[in-house]
Amino acid sequence: MSKALLVIDVQNDYFEGGKLPLWNTEATLDNIVQAVRAAREQGVAVVLIQQLTDPAVAPMFNAGTEGAEIHPALLAAAPGAPVVVKTQADSFYETTLEQVLSGLGTTSLLVCGMMTQNCVTHTAISRAADKYEVTVLADCCTTVSALIHQVALRALAIRVGVAPADQAL
Repeated sequence: MSKALLVIDVQNDYFEGGKLPLWNTEATLDNIVQAVRAAREQGVAVVLIQQLTDPAVAPMFNAGTEGAEIHPALLAAAPGAPVVVKTQADSFYETTLEQVLSGLGTTSLLVCGMMTQNCVTHTAISRAADKYEVTVLADCCTTVSALIHQVALRALAIRVGVAPADQAL
Protein backbone atom coordinates (compact mmCIF):
# COMPACT_ATOMS: atom_id res chain seq x y z
CA MET A 1 0.00 0.00 0.00
CA SER A 2 1.37 3.40 -1.00
CA LYS A 3 0.19 6.32 1.11
CA ALA A 4 0.03 10.00 0.25
CA LEU A 5 -0.59 12.85 2.68
CA LEU A 6 -2.81 15.55 1.17
CA VAL A 7 -2.46 18.93 2.89
CA ILE A 8 -5.35 21.12 1.82
CA ASP A 9 -5.46 24.94 1.78
CA VAL A 10 -2.97 25.78 4.52
CA GLN A 11 -2.81 29.32 3.15
CA ASN A 12 -2.12 32.68 4.70
CA ASP A 13 -5.71 33.98 4.40
CA TYR A 14 -6.75 31.47 7.09
CA PHE A 15 -4.26 32.83 9.66
CA GLU A 16 -4.25 35.95 11.82
CA GLY A 17 -4.15 39.00 9.57
CA GLY A 18 -5.70 37.07 6.67
CA LYS A 19 -9.11 37.47 5.06
CA LEU A 20 -10.74 34.61 7.06
CA PRO A 21 -8.79 33.65 10.18
CA LEU A 22 -9.87 30.27 11.52
CA TRP A 23 -10.05 28.72 14.98
CA ASN A 24 -6.90 27.03 16.34
CA THR A 25 -4.74 27.66 13.27
CA GLU A 26 -1.34 27.80 14.98
CA ALA A 27 -1.79 24.51 16.86
CA THR A 28 -3.21 22.89 13.73
CA LEU A 29 -0.27 24.15 11.67
CA ASP A 30 2.16 22.70 14.23
CA ASN A 31 0.35 19.34 14.01
CA ILE A 32 0.42 19.42 10.21
CA VAL A 33 4.13 20.22 10.12
CA GLN A 34 4.78 17.30 12.50
CA ALA A 35 2.64 15.02 10.29
CA VAL A 36 4.55 16.12 7.20
CA ARG A 37 7.86 15.38 8.90
CA ALA A 38 6.62 11.96 10.05
CA ALA A 39 5.30 11.21 6.57
CA ARG A 40 8.61 12.07 4.97
CA GLU A 41 10.52 9.94 7.49
CA GLN A 42 8.27 7.00 6.58
CA GLY A 43 8.50 7.51 2.83
CA VAL A 44 4.91 8.74 2.54
CA ALA A 45 4.43 11.20 -0.33
CA VAL A 46 3.24 14.70 0.58
CA VAL A 47 1.01 16.65 -1.80
CA LEU A 48 0.06 20.26 -1.12
CA ILE A 49 -3.28 21.61 -2.33
CA GLN A 50 -3.77 25.33 -2.97
CA GLN A 51 -7.12 27.07 -3.45
CA LEU A 52 -7.26 29.96 -5.90
CA THR A 53 -10.50 31.92 -6.11
CA ASP A 54 -11.79 34.46 -8.60
CA PRO A 55 -12.09 37.87 -6.86
CA ALA A 56 -15.64 38.12 -8.24
CA VAL A 57 -16.52 34.99 -6.22
CA ALA A 58 -14.68 35.67 -2.94
CA PRO A 59 -12.20 38.24 -1.60
CA MET A 60 -9.72 35.58 -0.42
CA PHE A 61 -7.25 33.21 -2.06
CA ASN A 62 -6.99 35.53 -5.04
CA ALA A 63 -4.07 34.66 -7.32
CA GLY A 64 -1.01 36.83 -6.80
CA THR A 65 -1.94 37.86 -3.25
CA GLU A 66 -0.04 37.02 -0.09
CA GLY A 67 -3.22 35.51 1.34
CA ALA A 68 -3.34 32.89 -1.42
CA GLU A 69 0.20 31.71 -0.73
CA ILE A 70 0.78 28.44 1.08
CA HIS A 71 1.93 29.09 4.66
CA PRO A 72 5.75 29.36 4.74
CA ALA A 73 6.08 26.87 7.63
CA LEU A 74 4.39 24.22 5.51
CA LEU A 75 6.56 24.99 2.49
CA ALA A 76 9.64 24.70 4.69
CA ALA A 77 8.47 21.32 6.02
CA ALA A 78 7.68 19.96 2.55
CA PRO A 79 10.26 21.34 0.13
CA GLY A 80 9.74 20.05 -3.39
CA ALA A 81 6.30 18.60 -2.65
CA PRO A 82 3.98 18.80 -5.64
CA VAL A 83 1.39 21.57 -5.45
CA VAL A 84 -2.03 20.96 -6.97
CA VAL A 85 -4.06 24.11 -7.62
CA LYS A 86 -7.84 23.92 -7.32
CA THR A 87 -10.75 26.32 -7.70
CA GLN A 88 -13.46 24.22 -6.02
CA ALA A 89 -13.85 22.53 -2.63
CA ASP A 90 -13.13 19.04 -4.04
CA SER A 91 -9.37 18.78 -4.58
CA PHE A 92 -9.96 16.25 -7.38
CA TYR A 93 -12.41 18.37 -9.38
CA GLU A 94 -10.80 19.68 -12.58
CA THR A 95 -7.27 19.41 -11.13
CA THR A 96 -4.16 17.32 -11.69
CA LEU A 97 -4.51 15.55 -8.33
CA GLU A 98 -5.50 12.19 -9.80
CA GLN A 99 -2.52 12.25 -12.17
CA VAL A 100 -0.15 13.15 -9.33
CA LEU A 101 -1.47 10.34 -7.12
CA SER A 102 -1.40 7.84 -9.97
CA GLY A 103 2.21 8.77 -10.71
CA LEU A 104 3.05 8.09 -7.07
CA GLY A 105 1.27 4.72 -7.11
CA THR A 106 -1.02 5.86 -4.29
CA THR A 107 -3.60 3.49 -2.82
CA SER A 108 -4.25 5.21 0.52
CA LEU A 109 -4.88 8.87 1.34
CA LEU A 110 -4.26 10.74 4.56
CA VAL A 111 -6.21 14.00 4.33
CA CYS A 112 -5.77 17.14 6.41
CA GLY A 113 -5.97 20.90 6.20
CA MET A 114 -8.46 23.72 6.20
CA MET A 115 -11.57 23.84 6.43
CA THR A 116 -12.77 20.60 7.98
CA GLN A 117 -16.41 20.89 6.90
CA ASN A 118 -15.65 22.17 3.42
CA CYS A 119 -12.54 21.34 1.39
CA VAL A 120 -11.32 18.54 3.67
CA THR A 121 -14.75 16.88 3.62
CA HIS A 122 -15.36 17.38 -0.10
CA THR A 123 -11.98 15.87 -0.92
CA ALA A 124 -12.26 12.96 1.50
CA ILE A 125 -15.68 11.90 0.19
CA SER A 126 -15.15 12.86 -3.44
CA ARG A 127 -16.27 10.23 -5.93
CA ALA A 128 -12.70 10.32 -7.22
CA ALA A 129 -11.46 9.32 -3.75
CA ASP A 130 -13.63 6.21 -3.64
CA LYS A 131 -10.83 4.05 -4.99
CA TYR A 132 -8.52 4.99 -2.11
CA GLU A 133 -8.50 4.02 1.53
CA VAL A 134 -9.10 7.47 3.07
CA THR A 135 -8.29 8.66 6.59
CA VAL A 136 -8.81 12.23 7.78
CA LEU A 137 -6.21 13.35 10.34
CA ALA A 138 -8.51 14.89 12.96
CA ASP A 139 -5.82 16.86 14.79
CA CYS A 140 -4.44 18.27 11.54
CA CYS A 141 -7.65 20.02 10.46
CA THR A 142 -9.44 23.15 11.55
CA THR A 143 -12.31 25.43 10.61
CA VAL A 144 -14.18 28.46 11.93
CA SER A 145 -14.97 26.94 15.34
CA ALA A 146 -14.35 23.90 17.51
CA LEU A 147 -18.02 22.94 17.28
CA ILE A 148 -18.13 22.93 13.47
CA HIS A 149 -14.84 21.01 13.38
CA GLN A 150 -16.22 18.30 15.69
CA VAL A 151 -19.55 18.07 13.83
CA ALA A 152 -17.72 17.69 10.51
CA LEU A 153 -15.41 14.96 11.87
CA ARG A 154 -18.37 13.06 13.26
CA ALA A 155 -20.15 13.25 9.90
CA LEU A 156 -17.00 12.14 8.04
CA ALA A 157 -16.52 9.13 10.32
CA ILE A 158 -19.47 7.31 8.76
CA ARG A 159 -17.76 7.40 5.33
CA VAL A 160 -13.99 7.41 5.92
CA GLY A 161 -11.48 6.82 8.67
CA VAL A 162 -10.93 9.62 11.18
CA ALA A 163 -7.89 9.41 13.46
CA PRO A 164 -5.15 11.51 15.02
CA ALA A 165 -2.02 11.76 12.90
CA ASP A 166 0.11 9.69 15.28
CA GLN A 167 -2.28 6.73 14.85
CA ALA A 168 -2.67 7.05 11.07
CA LEU A 169 0.96 7.55 10.07
